[in-house]
Amino acid sequence: MSEISTKPYLLRAIYEWCTDSGYTPYLAVKVDSATTVPMEYVRKGEIILNISYGATSGLKMDNDAIHFRARFNGVSRELYIPVQNVLAIYANENGQGMAFEVNVTASEMAPSSAEEASAPTLSSVPGKQAESPVETTTAPDGDDEPPKKGGRPTLTRIK
Repeated sequence: MSEISTKPYLLRAIYEWCTDSGYTPYLAVKVDSATTVPMEYVRKGEIILNISYGATSGLKMDNDAIHFRARFNGVSRELYIPVQNVLAIYANENGQGMAFEVNVTASEMAPSSAEEASAPTLSSVPGKQAESPVETTTAPDGDDEPPKKGGRPTLTRIK
């Protein structure tokens, strides 16, 4: 029998400590093909996510993965993060938390059977590109600027 990892338990404990203390829990994640995150926010193969109650919907922290819904630029997205890919969890206000070493990401692990695969993966289908109704955009890794805001209205408070 393989040894059970303490990492998911520690992640849940730090998350609970952050919320009980009134802090905002943030998650640093190493992005690979097993993670489902908005790629336009990935910088140098990593992404930082606010996982507070107000920023997420349906947050579930299992022993294998963390999954939830969150809004990015007003668009609701489903996120899936294998526990193996978590680099750190910390309170945004004071930086207290815990960092983890990620030597092998979830996509580098070879499952022994199809049932053990923790997340579905997508692959491109050969054919005409023009027929695809979904347009994907990715930012180059060296770009540190967030995506430009479109024509979305903003609310300005005047006192």
